[in-house]
Amino acid sequence: QVQLVESGGGLVQPGGSLRLSCAASGKIFSISLMGWYRQAPGKQRELVAVITAGGTQNYGDSVKGRFTISRDNWKNGVFLQMNSLKPEDTAVYYCYADDRNGRQYWGQGTQVTVSS
Repeated sequence: QVQLVESGGGLVQPGGSLRLSCAASGKIFSISLMGWYRQAPGKQRELVAVITAGGTQNYGDSVKGRFTISRDNWKNGVFLQMNSLKPEDTAVYYCYADDRNGRQYWGQGTQVTVSS
């Protein structure tokens, strides 16, 4: 089992920045990929950004060029630097991980609100 804990959400004005963090615990040696998804009210959960153990990154189209994912080691977690935030970025952001056996893990979510 892997446990994920997010931090760093909050309220920010349009054009501002936020940094999200997600730390992993448990069987972190089994993790193959970590990242972030988000879900806005009335919408489906969508990919924000993920990063593999090898460092390969993948971004959702709506955040390319504005968000950057990085990682230290899986224990210290992954980080999502969000710049040039827009009201449409408002959502609950969920940390995500999967392991070599295909099991998926989710954090509890952190609210990001972009509003003036």
